[in-house]
Amino acid sequence: MSSADDQSAPRSEGSELDLGVDAAEAKQAEEQTEELLREHDTASRFRTNLGLWAWIVGGLSVALTVFHLYTGIFGSRTSLIQGAIHLGGATSVIYLLYPASKRLSLTNGVPWYDAVLSVLGLGVNLFIVVEYSHLTSNLVQIMGFRDIDYIVGALGIVLVLEATRRCVGLPIVIIALSAIGYSILIVGQSWQNYVVGTFFTARSGIFGTPIQVSSTFIFLFLLFAVVLIRTNIGVFFNDLAFRLAGRYTGGPAKAAVAASGLQGMISGSSVANTVASGSFTIPIMKKAGFKPHVAGATEATASTGGQLMPPIMGAAAFIMAEYTGIPYSEIIVIAIIPAALYFLGVFLSVHFDAKRNGVRGLPVTALPSWMSLIRRADLILPLVVIVWMMLDGFSPARAALWGVAVAFLLSFVRKSTRLSFTGIVKTLEAGARTALPVIAACATAGIVAGTVTSTGLGGRLGRSVIDIAQGNFLLVLLMTMLACLVLGMGLPTTANYVVTATVAAPILYNNFDVPLIAAHMFVFFFGILADITPPVCLAAYAGSGIANSNPLRTGVTAIKLAIAGFLIPFVFVLEPSLLLEGSIGELIPALVTLILGMTAIAAALAGYLLGRARKVERATLIVGGVLMVYPVIWISAIGLALAALVVLLQAIRRSAGGGDTGGAGERRETPTTA
Repeated sequence: MSSADDQSAPRSEGSELDLGVDAAEAKQAEEQTEELLREHDTASRFRTNLGLWAWIVGGLSVALTVFHLYTGIFGSRTSLIQGAIHLGGATSVIYLLYPASKRLSLTNGVPWYDAVLSVLGLGVNLFIVVEYSHLTSNLVQIMGFRDIDYIVGALGIVLVLEATRRCVGLPIVIIALSAIGYSILIVGQSWQNYVVGTFFTARSGIFGTPIQVSSTFIFLFLLFAVVLIRTNIGVFFNDLAFRLAGRYTGGPAKAAVAASGLQGMISGSSVANTVASGSFTIPIMKKAGFKPHVAGATEATASTGGQLMPPIMGAAAFIMAEYTGIPYSEIIVIAIIPAALYFLGVFLSVHFDAKRNGVRGLPVTALPSWMSLIRRADLILPLVVIVWMMLDGFSPARAALWGVAVAFLLSFVRKSTRLSFTGIVKTLEAGARTALPVIAACATAGIVAGTVTSTGLGGRLGRSVIDIAQGNFLLVLLMTMLACLVLGMGLPTTANYVVTATVAAPILYNNFDVPLIAAHMFVFFFGILADITPPVCLAAYAGSGIANSNPLRTGVTAIKLAIAGFLIPFVFVLEPSLLLEGSIGELIPALVTLILGMTAIAAALAGYLLGRARKVERATLIVGGVLMVYPVIWISAIGLALAALVVLLQAIRRSAGGGDTGGAGERRETPTTA
């Protein structure tokens, strides 16, 4: 969601953290941030030397933001016009800001051909605005479209795909081209009909649900996140996380997990979050005693989980509300338990790894004081306002506007965040620039979704999966998970949700007795987890770049740390009470056994429970953990008995003084709470 210049540096003014990172290390981390973002995050490969073109880019960006503020206050235009202005403004800026290739990002100015493409990108969308009456009239349904309509429509599709390639990446474009090829070459649809259905139809194709939600809700929430960042809320969340968890065993890693969970409420990019937060947390984790690949994997895993965190959920929550018909205010409540369980799982994995390797916490004197946090507690007021308004029945757009207004006013409370007129203009520009990859991704994902829906491809894929699995439900779930991991690799949150929700989710709710929200949350989870799943695992690669660790080993470690995330979706499909689709009597047993199972599996993978675990104990814990996770009480009871047996054996060995019950290389010099 956010490019490098929109991220708040975790050690900016106002932080009281004193963790032994000197100025040279901090400067080196800042240099790494920009380099790693350009390497792993396509959205960060924008031109840095625009020259006089910066005025045009700034003017178009500010105009785009002002348009969305205006329509948010006074009401949106008709869906096709709203979407066309939204997409046209974004496309024109993308061609000026993003070069055709990464190596051109450091060149000066904007080449003439990108200026032409910028004008065309704006022009083809303004064509819809100007010709709206013609394009939507009954007469055109009788007489047909004109040649100029087909030409403009085809050009509009090409321009959207190229803009998406530049600021989002090639994977989503390849998927969209495959969808176009399937529709025209396999199904036999004429290119003229395809162009009309894809570029001139409201609620379908490019201007389908994703771009409509982007043009009304998502843009305002992204602006809200930008304004929050200007108030240094990221610093507050970091300080709060370190105060809460920093002094315990493995404190720096636990604090990194907690901070990423908090910052996930305002963020939307796994890679950008990993680099922005990791440039600060990873060196501290390494200094505390964590191995480089563990430090990199911890930050990548936690930052990826930030996309699961309500109220924003990587901006996918708004589209999920449209697809499922469930109000957004209910979606963010439903998502609380799964997101909390994900972070609890990472927390447990980090804890056992720290215990095994003797990584202690930080001295209390190095941590922010409670008083300093209380003095800055007003920073969370915008989040409180926006959540309260959503739960009270206000529309997402209205809640976002109030959130922006409150955050903007709060920026004037402190000298460090007070905005001048220039600062206000830059904030408006940053809001639009932050939204560009999301807008492009939503437009291209709309092509995929429209094709899958109009051609019946989703149903064919579903039947194929069921045939291969021979109707076995668990095997279908496993194959759907694998499909989501593959489809989600290299895609931003909104795009991978649109693709997986269109292609994979119907397999579950159309053919099995899976609640609609459970199916959508299932594919959403695994689409997100693609960011830490080898071989692509972009977030893990970014984390390894900061940690100077082996990328593949970092990715594998990230999977181990996030193992709970790979289990939770199976559980809430089998037991929807975790998504509040049932009674409290069903929820509590499922929640307890799931947490116990997650604990056993995390301990097994780390090789430590009460002490170092032997191979047979680790195997027993894994089997017991999996059985406890399965939401059938007698199966969970067997798993609990197996885990209890390991606890008993380790307790006996520990009391007898036998075996290795301590961590290797413990750092005794720092007295902390274990």
